Formats: sequence, C-alpha cells, structure tokens
Amino acid sequence: MLVHSKAGRWAAWSLFGLLFLPLFALPLLVVVAASFATHWSGALPSGPTTANYAAAVRGESLQALTTSLVTAVVASLLALTVGTWAALAGAALKKRGKRLLDALFMLPVAVPSVVVGLAVLVAFSRPPVLLNGTASIVVLAHTVLVTAFAHQSVSAAIVRLDPAYEQAAASLGARPAYVLWRVRLPLLLPSLTAAAGLCFALSMGELSATMMLYPPDWMPLPVRIFTATDRGSLFGGSAVAVVLMATTLLVLLAVSRVRTRASYR
Repeated sequence: MLVHSKAGRWAAWSLFGLLFLPLFALPLLVVVAASFATHWSGALPSGPTTANYAAAVRGESLQALTTSLVTAVVASLLALTVGTWAALAGAALKKRGKRLLDALFMLPVAVPSVVVGLAVLVAFSRPPVLLNGTASIVVLAHTVLVTAFAHQSVSAAIVRLDPAYEQAAASLGARPAYVLWRVRLPLLLPSLTAAAGLCFALSMGELSATMMLYPPDWMPLPVRIFTATDRGSLFGGSAVAVVLMATTLLVLLAVSRVRTRASYR
C-alpha cells in the first residue's frame, strides 16, 4: 500500500470499506440473499430455500447459460483478433491516423448499446447479408460492442513494449512475420489475456442490444434474468443472476491464472 503510516493505512481501509460496502458489495449480497428466499418480509428476504438454484441450473436456464458462454467466447475471440490486428496496424500509423482509428473503434461504446443493436438489426436484416433471426447477429453485436476494449488494451500495451527486442531479432535476420509471431505477440500475451477476460465479462452481462436481436432459440442468460424478474419471479431471477456472476467469475479467475503464467514466461 502507498500509505506507510499505521494511522494512514487504517484511514485508507476505513474509507475503502465505507465506499465499497454500500456501493458494490451490499447490492450483490442482497441479490445472493434473495436467491435463497421464497418471499420478502421486512428489510430482508426470508423463507430459506435452495429450490431457486435447482431451477437455475437446469432446463431453459441451463440452455441460456450455455448460449451466453458460447456467445461470449466467440465474440471475445473475434474482438481480440480484430482489436489486436487494428492495434498493431495503428501503431505504424502517424499520430492523426492513429487518433482516427481509435475514434472509429470507440464509437460503439460512445452511444447506448441499444443503438448498436438497432444499427446491426437494420444493417443485417436484408440480403445480401441476412442475419436477422439467427445466433450470428447476436454474436456480431457483442463483437462490435467489446472490440473497442480489446483494441484499447492492446494499443496501450504496444506503447509500453521495449523496441529493443524486435530490433535485436531483426538485426539477426528475422523476417517481420517471424518477429511478429515469435517476439511481439508473446510479449503482448499478458495484455491479450487481460483483454480477452474483459471482453468475455462484458459480453456475458450485455442485455440492451441483445434484447433487440436474440431469436427465440438463442436466449442469453441476461435476457432470461430480465424476463424472469419482469414476470415477477424475483427470487428465481436472483438465483439465475448468481449463477451468471459465479460462472463469469470462475472464467475470469482462469484467465487471470493464464495471464499470471504468461507474465513470468
């Protein structure tokens, strides 16, 4: 910790507790408590039960979880590929061109995601590229929304790279493609895994654009949670939300482990 005195550390931890508990932890704890309840009486939910989780891990909820995982993995890989390629290409551009490229990739996150969903729906609802009513349009919308974060993460990592490694490889006769695959990308691996984790988490929780695009046979879990709570099934929806949070957290922990190993290579 940057604070060296004992009193300063206590003050910092106290401030952290005062900000973290009411703003972040308490709402999540209420959702967890509601997931084990059958009714709400007083300030907190009551009627302990695990029946909500029995329904949250089977049937339509399990199918929705699988849909979210497939969508998030595919969208993250596509976003990482496009974002990394654009970041590598942008590093060779002049300052004005790089700013224009950054603005182009940041545009989808500068507007509400429902606008992105509408744009994708209008653009791909007619031939020659007809995706409306398919799972591909959901994956495409998620890719558009999360690519900006992959691009920004990799771009920042490229700026911090020491050019001496690439120069040394080139001076020994390595071709540009070899330098890219065996020197540059391995050095970027920790940032690539971090960007992949961020894209995955954002895709798992995306709702607004998905609501406009998903077909009946491709319902991601956030949509399932929204429809459950909209019908008044608050406690069942809370259990599904906890399953979503736990699944996302487990994947992020796995990605973090990979990133840690990549950092020590």
